[in-house]
Amino acid sequence: MRLGIAVDSRMCMACYCCFTACKDEHCGFASKLSAAQPMMGQYWIDVREWERGDNSRRIKTATVPTLCAHCADPACAKAAKDGAVYKRPDGIVIIDPEKSKGQKQIVDACPINAVYWNEELEIPQKCTMCAELLDDPEYLAYLGDPKLKAPRCVEACPNQALIFGDLDDPNSDISKLVARERNTQLEPLAGQETNVKYLNVPTVYLAGTVYYPAEQEEVFIGAKVKVEVDGETFETETNYFGDWEIEWLPKNKDAKITITADGYKPVSYTAKTDADHYVDMTYLAK
Repeated sequence: MRLGIAVDSRMCMACYCCFTACKDEHCGFASKLSAAQPMMGQYWIDVREWERGDNSRRIKTATVPTLCAHCADPACAKAAKDGAVYKRPDGIVIIDPEKSKGQKQIVDACPINAVYWNEELEIPQKCTMCAELLDDPEYLAYLGDPKLKAPRCVEACPNQALIFGDLDDPNSDISKLVARERNTQLEPLAGQETNVKYLNVPTVYLAGTVYYPAEQEEVFIGAKVKVEVDGETFETETNYFGDWEIEWLPKNKDAKITITADGYKPVSYTAKTDADHYVDMTYLAK
């Protein structure tokens, strides 16, 4: 059994229910696996948001709930001394609250800044995947259904942006979701196997608007848009507002954009995928 959480960025609506549930569970409550989480300064699940786009015509936000990835080969464990960080048989990575005292290097080792330093207790702290609850038979009895046994953040999510389960079971909900959706590992963890699976985290998009000849001042519906990047081709059509957008493009590449429509001259131009761009307003000519 390998327990994990799938984080589907596409489904997150930044309601902060997961964050609040984590605080409710761990602030003021210690367990044998962790000291109590301080009320301020620690985000065991951090709802990270950023604004996307470089033009007021196409601005949107992205949201990724970010927590300890419970890595298969944890950098924090390598940095720790005296077995202060260990991985359980179910894959959950735990920082021992006694052995880790004074070991601030454990905080510095985390590539996604998911480990926090408790100044008062002089210990590093992070998400335990609510292992203390998962181990508690009374917690299971309270829920009544073993299938519902999950960390508090997962229980609290109203939009199923967080799914918990056994990654070693191909028939589990989490395994089916990971197999079906776009796996987008966080960049600092690239190439690493983790028990927290990040899905549908945006890369970059290019977008624009297509019009008829300028004198008509009308948007063009159904124009074909092709974007070629690093040997890959992405295609779409303009919508009822004449807008087009292509997401999930490879980063930091040169893109060739071609816009065509029956009876009109094709238009081509280039753009960079260094960031999200609203690239141009395009006017088609007969």
